[in-house]
Amino acid sequence: YIWIHGTEPEPLLRSKTRIIKDGKEPEIWGFDGSSTNQAPGSNSDCVLRPVFTCPDPIRGGDNILVLCEVELTDFTPHPTNTRAKARELAEKYADFSPNFGIEQEYTFFQNGRPLGW
Repeated sequence: YIWIHGTEPEPLLRSKTRIIKDGKEPEIWGFDGSSTNQAPGSNSDCVLRPVFTCPDPIRGGDNILVLCEVELTDFTPHPTNTRAKARELAEKYADFSPNFGIEQEYTFFQNGRPLGW
């Protein structure tokens, strides 16, 4: 289980391992949010909700990585859960098509090296 924790100014990734029976989907799991700056020590329960799984490229075999959103114990998004807001916006604008442009950048070379080097 992998999630983004609440350390400021820049959050980092946290993880913990769970053994899941073959053929079973990863379930909601809890953790102590006080150790990740996501809850006070007096009320530290937080929830990990699996949102994406993929094969574990390091362990291999049947091992998987489980990416999670952090929620409060009432299953609402935790304040540090920016993915919930991004999902809300993606659903709101799902009928729109993205537009992409190409920005061309140039590097001038002289004698096989970037100009001026």
